[in-house]
Amino acid sequence: MSTKLISAEEAVSVIKSNQRVFIHGAAMTPSILIEALMNRAGELSNVDIIHLHTEGHAPYSSNTYKNSFHVNSFFIANNLRKAVNEENADYVPVFLSEIHLLFKNNILRPDVALLQVSPPDVHGYCSLGASVDIALAAANSAKILIAEVNEQAPRTHGAGSIHMSKFNYLVHTNQHLHCHYAAILSENDKKIGQYISTLIEDGATLQLGIGAVPEAVLAELGNHKRLAIHTEMFSDGIIPLVEKGIITGEDKKISPGKMVTSFVLGTHKIYDFIHDNPAVSMREASYTNDPGIIRLNPKVTAINSAIEIDLTGQVCADTIGAYQFSGVGGQLDFIRAAALSEGGKPIIAMESTTKKGESKIVPFLKEGAGVTTTRAHIHYVVTEYGIANLYGMNLRQRAKALIEIAHPNHQEKLEKEAFKRFKHL
Repeated sequence: MSTKLISAEEAVSVIKSNQRVFIHGAAMTPSILIEALMNRAGELSNVDIIHLHTEGHAPYSSNTYKNSFHVNSFFIANNLRKAVNEENADYVPVFLSEIHLLFKNNILRPDVALLQVSPPDVHGYCSLGASVDIALAAANSAKILIAEVNEQAPRTHGAGSIHMSKFNYLVHTNQHLHCHYAAILSENDKKIGQYISTLIEDGATLQLGIGAVPEAVLAELGNHKRLAIHTEMFSDGIIPLVEKGIITGEDKKISPGKMVTSFVLGTHKIYDFIHDNPAVSMREASYTNDPGIIRLNPKVTAINSAIEIDLTGQVCADTIGAYQFSGVGGQLDFIRAAALSEGGKPIIAMESTTKKGESKIVPFLKEGAGVTTTRAHIHYVVTEYGIANLYGMNLRQRAKALIEIAHPNHQEKLEKEAFKRFKHL
């Protein structure tokens, strides 16, 4: 390693104008390399930066650097939201399961990959740690690999190992990973969690993300048995269920006994949990989010969120009107797979209203809104007012079922709009 061990400034000096640079994401965002790259901004022009959601600052998206860098992101986090909706960044709509093909087929292939990895083991292999997702595909596609070798990065099992000989330049660091802390659960979150828990059967394979609703669901599973994890990501909420013997994975058909995920984001507790833990299998998103693989597990229960849903079941989960809020991600990958799994249940969960009191169940999606999940894919919709199973229902029946779980303050207006559209309910 010593022959390639240099400073961050020296490492990023190889990046040239007009190149495409991939940045590792989530907990493994390489902040030292990003900072060093910003120091070179005045020397660079038209550098295309690509990544999934990153943690920490995203200074390259600032107007200050608009002549140096432009961002094409596959998912939007809070640090990029303003730039994407203004002028110095763009969003690429794509399923998480297919991003690797953009690299492989030379559509958005990176010239340089900026990564964060664990120190090499006795065999010389570094680990991509808490974020394998599309990072491994980027590493396999890029011409130049630059990595922060972080003493505090977890060494994880699965598919995220890269031999140190593959790196062109290594930068030694010793710093905490980026953390995400659990949301404080509202009473509505708890009600939604309770409703969803009644849909989860013993022996189910769970997909859930990060945020209040997934945390609320996990908190309600204390009396379940033989649960399994096959998901694109998980956080701290699974640890108590593993420790209590509730998550065992014994009924899974794919990687039985293992918790399969593509990235992990939470507190240091979850990073300690996944470190050298053979029960956790970190895999590429092309694997974790492949519906053909997911569906082979029994009772796949996919729990995803929505920004709004119209009376026919169309789900918008990544925009607020034309305002790009997040991304397509893996929602449809798992919703479809759950529907095809034996005993599976695709679930869309959300509070019935926004923070401003507006209904999230609407006659029509807002102008400019993206349809993340189509009405043909929807089965269960859950709010704090109950559960609606739209599968097999006609449009009028769907409207009626959704109105029943809307906030009472909005039900009369929704009924009038539904009658206007469908003539009767």
